[in-house]
Amino acid sequence: MTFLPEARCSDPGCTDATRAVPAPFAEPRARLTAQRGTRRLQLSPKYGNGLREVDVSYAWHGAAGAPTVIVQGGISADRDVTALAGEAVSGWWHELVGEGAAIDLRHCRVLAIDWLTPAQLGTGSISSEDQADALVVLLAELRITRAYAFVGSSYGAMVGLAFASRHPLQVERLVLLAGAHRAHPLSTAQRSVQRGIVRLGQASGNVDEALALSRQLAITTYRGSAEFGRRFAGAPEFREDRFHFPVEDYLVHQGRRFVERFDADRFLALSESIDLHDVAPEQVPTPTTLIGFPSDRLVPLADLCELQRRLRGPATLEVVESPYGHDAFLKEPEQLAPLLREALA
Repeated sequence: MTFLPEARCSDPGCTDATRAVPAPFAEPRARLTAQRGTRRLQLSPKYGNGLREVDVSYAWHGAAGAPTVIVQGGISADRDVTALAGEAVSGWWHELVGEGAAIDLRHCRVLAIDWLTPAQLGTGSISSEDQADALVVLLAELRITRAYAFVGSSYGAMVGLAFASRHPLQVERLVLLAGAHRAHPLSTAQRSVQRGIVRLGQASGNVDEALALSRQLAITTYRGSAEFGRRFAGAPEFREDRFHFPVEDYLVHQGRRFVERFDADRFLALSESIDLHDVAPEQVPTPTTLIGFPSDRLVPLADLCELQRRLRGPATLEVVESPYGHDAFLKEPEQLAPLLREALA
């Protein structure tokens, strides 16, 4: 691994400057840096014609001069994977990424982007390959010769496979959680119903209500049966002229929260992108650690077993028992931490 000097955010295409954050370590190179910005890059979209200019928003946190680890999550995740001291946003994976965490910012720099959308590319649809290409071009812009690892969860795991398939020399290893080489047809069916609800809402002028309802349906696929059975087994309550079941208030809350931070077009595009994803495992030579959950109904363990068998490079499959289904990659930091440490060692 070649350690390159830290890239400063000084060109016209970058909106935020690098800032150094002091850390209590004896070694000078343990100084932590945080860079958040936007770079204007040129991409050739899979579903478009020719080069397009697109603004890619990213965050790059960690020890100055250390190797870079790409970390990407599901379609609702953003570049705020973690945060350094003094930052208000904690990050969607802060329990596993940070100083002294499984992905230790004292020894690496974590790079993440906000997912691109068709509106940004000027296309009708966006692919996992487009997201992967954006990351590769961003690496070049940041003067990173090669990523030490790509750690991807859910949609991020799909993008990781597309990355290694198209740009195998740009990454040393993959760590993929709850994501496979293609979407399972039953999961595609569930997502297509969700997209149908949102489109119906757009046509009828009830976009927020439709997006919230679609999210409620999605939540029932993200979590495991055991968790729902444990949390929502109580009796219904009669109020507002009808019975309300214990799970309903939870789902309504989840739908409302989603509408506050997501928009319908973005959801439709990224949901579709999951179902368009299709990577031939035989084209991925990169050493890979797969992590799956038996309770995951969106990405069945059988699909990860098939992926492991077909990958061209060496691959291991770690199975983690959890009641949380697909969301176990967010809910099981204590079980995942040692697996991530070992995979990145």
